[in-house]
Amino acid sequence: MTQIKESILARIGTWIAQRLERETSGYQPYTPSDPETLYRTLQPGDILLIEGNRKISAAIKYLTQSTWSHAALYIGDALDEKNEEGHAKRLIEVNLGRGCTAEPLENYQTFNTRICRASGLTPEDRQTIVNFMISKIGLQYDTKNILDMARYLLPTPPVPVRWRRRMIEFGSGDPTRAICSTLIAQAFHEINYPILPEITAAPGRARATSDYSRREILHIRHYSLFTPRDFDLSPYFQIVKPTLEFGFDYKKVIWGPSINDKEADKLNA
Repeated sequence: MTQIKESILARIGTWIAQRLERETSGYQPYTPSDPETLYRTLQPGDILLIEGNRKISAAIKYLTQSTWSHAALYIGDALDEKNEEGHAKRLIEVNLGRGCTAEPLENYQTFNTRICRASGLTPEDRQTIVNFMISKIGLQYDTKNILDMARYLLPTPPVPVRWRRRMIEFGSGDPTRAICSTLIAQAFHEINYPILPEITAAPGRARATSDYSRREILHIRHYSLFTPRDFDLSPYFQIVKPTLEFGFDYKKVIWGPSINDKEADKLNA
């Protein structure tokens, strides 16, 4: 009886996961970066934030009040694998239903993206992060906990602002970790790298310039509380823009007529 019940729950969970992974209509990227420029810019250990266009993306963007609904870790040429089209698999990401997989950068050539780079990483620490993510490839998520996934069926769930981050964490932990950023946060916790730590102040030694000096003590948040936007907001991650990385001269920009001018010409014709 227990096996039959689990089988039914798994089927329902799989159906919900497939529904949440469907693409939405009307997505319009503004400034997507071509893969060649991204390849030249990205370094192993960099995080690529993506403005997703799936059903679950709308709920995550609403709950986190952010443009970014997905995150992937760039691993460079650490894996000698290609997809059916011959594109090298240089990203490791987590998707609901499919779990942790290696994917090509070309998957996101028509999406708005942002590169977040941890400042001051040593080559050894970069390798530790990459190795951690590679070790998680194939990790699957239990779809039997349908309550954990059903919360994303509403694109804008009626949740008070102060509870929205907790709603990301809510549940058994397995489908919650299907939010890609939580596994990446675990990778950075492996090297004790801060993302958005909780900070407390403690009294220090007396000094001549003041009664007390104070120092900050960082406390690691649980990985399940991290969302894609946290890497964007973190004071310890640089925002790397491919269009500026190799030099940008605004004087060489070729301007055409504005869109409004074109529309006016059509109306006057």
